[in-house]
Order: sequence, then C-alpha cells, then structure tokens
Amino acid sequence: MSGLDEQEIDRDPIRQFQIWLDDAIAANIPLAEAMTLATATPDGRPAARMVLLKQVDHNGFVFFTNYRSAKARQLDANPHAALVFYWNLLERQVRVEGSVVRTSAEESREYFQTRPRESQIGAWASEQSEVIAGRDVLEQRAQELETLYCDRDVDCPEHWGGYRLKPERIEFWKGRIGRLHDRILYELTSDGTWTISRLAP
Repeated sequence: MSGLDEQEIDRDPIRQFQIWLDDAIAANIPLAEAMTLATATPDGRPAARMVLLKQVDHNGFVFFTNYRSAKARQLDANPHAALVFYWNLLERQVRVEGSVVRTSAEESREYFQTRPRESQIGAWASEQSEVIAGRDVLEQRAQELETLYCDRDVDCPEHWGGYRLKPERIEFWKGRIGRLHDRILYELTSDGTWTISRLAP
C-alpha cells in the first residue's frame, strides 16, 4: 500500500481525513468511525475512552454523550481534547488536537431523533459514570422508561448532547517498512490556513 507524499495529499486536512475514512469504510473495517477521545482535568490528569464520530466537516469533529458524564465534566472544565483514529488493516492513523465546544441544543435534538429507540431510552436510563448497585438497577430503569414512552416519541434529555472538536493540529500517519513511517502534520495558522510539514517517525 502506498505511503504519504506531502506533494500529493489534499491541501485541506478535512478532505484528506474524509478520503481516509471512506477508505476504511470501503475496506469493511468494523466501526471505522470509532475514535479514542483523550481529555484532561484542570490539574492535568489525563483520561481516554472510545467514542463514535457522528459528523465531520470544516466546523470540526462531532460526538455525543451525557453532559453529566466524567468526560463531559472534564471537557467543560478544560475544553481541549485529542482524538485518535486507527485503521489497523490499512496501517493508517489520524491524530487530531483542538478546542471543544458544545453543539447547539437543536443539533443535539436533531441527532437524538435519528438514534435507535433503545439508545434513546438508554440515554435516559443511564446516569453515566455514576456508581450503581447492579445491572438490575439499570434494566429496571430502562423498563420503566419503555412503559413511560410506550405510545410516544422519546424526548431528548437536556443533559444529553454533542461536542464539536475544532481542530488546530491534524497528523496523518502511514505505516512503512522498517518503522520508517510517514507522518504528515497539518497545523492551523492564525489566518485560518493550514501549513503542512513532514515529521520524523
């Protein structure tokens, strides 16, 4: 599989990312949209977990969560984060760093209505990141909500919604023989344009 040539890649990192994401989907990589989300507390303690990318465009990378969760509390206190996509079969990785803002309530509601009903119920049933006595607590709460919403649409919780990471650095990595990998870094300048550099592996 070919490497990365800074003379041939798209000058726009979002377009280049979309090309790679489309390639991963075409290669039937399971959950090609899965990404590691790394956050940190105000005192610098890091945390990371897997989430799903739900939208990407020139405004940023969007994912959704419970606004009361540990990740949300960290993002609200320290609105900077990093993402990592890794497509092993293609020997490709993308790292994204930037600032984070919440999506609008309207955007969150619109996406919530596209989710499977079970996931909508789950958003209400789970007090994400909180300690619970056992799984039966979760299942009982979900059953109560199924009964409550049996004859109507599930409302979007006010404590649930999206975040948009607005990229400032995007690095594309391509595995090569002898660990002489290709690394191409895009950095956003103050005038809104992107510079492109090659990094040593």
